[in-house]
Amino acid sequence: MYIIKVKGVAKIPDYVQLRDDKFTLLAYFRVDRPEKSLDKIGLGGHYEYIMNIVKELPFGKIVKLELQ
Repeated sequence: MYIIKVKGVAKIPDYVQLRDDKFTLLAYFRVDRPEKSLDKIGLGGHYEYIMNIVKELPFGKIVKLELQ
């Protein structure tokens, strides 16, 4: 799974994309409201781990997530 942080412009907020190994979009959520989207795709238990990565991740960089 891959994670990408997208910079918002003007009134559009910053977003995060989660993509699978084939780069299919799994989730697309605002940085300030991730809970519902993560729960929807079954990653609610990894909330803290994912959000810690998001906080450190520069905009536009793609990072591979290793979830156990």
